[in-house]
Amino acid sequence: MSYTYARNCWYVAGWTHDLKSDRPLAVSILGEPIVLYRTASGRVAALEDRCVHRLAPLSLGRCEGERLRCMNHGLLYEADGRVVEIPGQERIPPHACVRGYAVVERHGWVWVWMGEAVQADPALIPAAVGLDDPGWVLGHGQLDYAAEARLICDNLCDFSHLSYVHANSFGASENWARTRPQVIALERGVRFQRWLPGEQRMRLRGQGVGDVWSSYDFVLPGILLMSSGAYPEGTAAACGGNAPPPELKEQATGVTFTSQAVTPLTDRTSRYFFSWGPRRGQGDETLRDALMQVAFQAFGEDRTIIEAQQRVIDATPEPQILPTSADRGVTMFNNIVRKLARLEAGAASPVSESRAMS
Repeated sequence: MSYTYARNCWYVAGWTHDLKSDRPLAVSILGEPIVLYRTASGRVAALEDRCVHRLAPLSLGRCEGERLRCMNHGLLYEADGRVVEIPGQERIPPHACVRGYAVVERHGWVWVWMGEAVQADPALIPAAVGLDDPGWVLGHGQLDYAAEARLICDNLCDFSHLSYVHANSFGASENWARTRPQVIALERGVRFQRWLPGEQRMRLRGQGVGDVWSSYDFVLPGILLMSSGAYPEGTAAACGGNAPPPELKEQATGVTFTSQAVTPLTDRTSRYFFSWGPRRGQGDETLRDALMQVAFQAFGEDRTIIEAQQRVIDATPEPQILPTSADRGVTMFNNIVRKLARLEAGAASPVSESRAMS
């Protein structure tokens, strides 16, 4: 990979509903081919997608109970990656195995731990909102990018682009570019929150002007969890720029939640998963579907400019960037990634942080 990614993280490999009980699913994360399959008991297994015999992809194999059979020469694999049968041969070499990955189903996604499986901690799975959460009416989708995942993560850590990239889809004003959020360091990510007083409400959230509150966490390895809503004018001033207290939550209108995940497939390809929808009671399936139309338009706008950015980077010898004050969160998140990657490599020396312009 051209950029260092942390491995001791849970990466989204796909939607749970896309993993059928009789059909293995091929995915790639951090350039590693992985096969997912659901066992007869309903458990999900994740193995290296490469048979030990002649390297045929196990994703073209056949599910047999708790096991997976390679359909090249019939080797049979346990869910932990061990070969337990070689047709026509009694002895099975002890090294006849492929890598097994720790895998968990949660929030409607299949999460794969890309570090050593013995270190996998399900408590580190980010608190996304699943499609079946009764409190929300969510739609979902995904897009593939011809660009490295870091560029998508950078984009999600700097919402000043909303004013320009998404002027036609979200209808965002230039307030998003001309103001700066409060940026708060988390243990494994960054929190962004801000008021936009007197903001024309973005499309499909209602008419008129209000004070918009936006708050989201962007956490390892590239997961965005965001809620937003509009309040009556004057609310931002009454809150002194701080988060609205619980007693004001009932005044919020157009409240939505989105869970998004960025997964590096290879060094120049990525997959972007997302869900979005209104709070139940403030919207229904009709509003959800309208929001998803806007989402696909907006995220398509992101993809167009990020893929173009990747092409320019690839064509530029020793490309350099000029940070601005909007890059504070970008810098913080990338430093968290680099620090964890160095710790994983056994180099616990402090990371020298680049500073955004003030």
